Amino acid sequence: MTRMPESSKKPDAPRAWQRMLSGRRLDLLDPSPLDVEIGDIAHGLARVARWNGQTMGDHAFSVAEHSVIVERICLEIRPDWPAKWRMAALLHDAPEYVIGDMISPFKAALGYDYKAFESRLERAVHMRFGLPPELPRTVKDAIKRADRVCAFHEAVQIAGFSVEEAAKFFGRPRVRLPVTLAPLPASEAQALYLERFERLRRAMEQGL
Repeated sequence: MTRMPESSKKPDAPRAWQRMLSGRRLDLLDPSPLDVEIGDIAHGLARVARWNGQTMGDHAFSVAEHSVIVERICLEIRPDWPAKWRMAALLHDAPEYVIGDMISPFKAALGYDYKAFESRLERAVHMRFGLPPELPRTVKDAIKRADRVCAFHEAVQIAGFSVEEAAKFFGRPRVRLPVTLAPLPASEAQALYLERFERLRRAMEQGL
């Protein structure tokens, strides 16, 4: 039997999956909707800090809490939306339960590869919860608008921006909904996110 020279042996491939608390093993390069669990998403997002943690208060302002507020703003912007588009708003940052919340300048520096990676995770999340893999442009635009409204309030209220500086980067909100931020402990942010998800899930099942 001929033995393969050491130099020709293939090195072990680097691990490209993450074990979740649910027990799922999520392939980061080719994520399956079957390995996406809302409990893992809520747990992760409640422990991912917006603004890289550079916010005021005793607790980080989590992506979970941000997502609930964005969904609420979307309801103000599009009161006629069915529950599925509001669910899409709640899940708009769901990939960050795996990859974290990178600030926009860093995302831009990473370029297309990061966007493609984020997009694959987003598609898996959408398919897992009954949403189209790719959202309609009008829906994406409305969620983005709500995201920027929330970012403006975060910048001014807890991230140390002046109103003028926040308006320069995020635009001045034209939504009348009052937004008052109170960064929550991770366990409370997680519960808030799961409660909102469950309400929207039931509404979707009822065809609302």
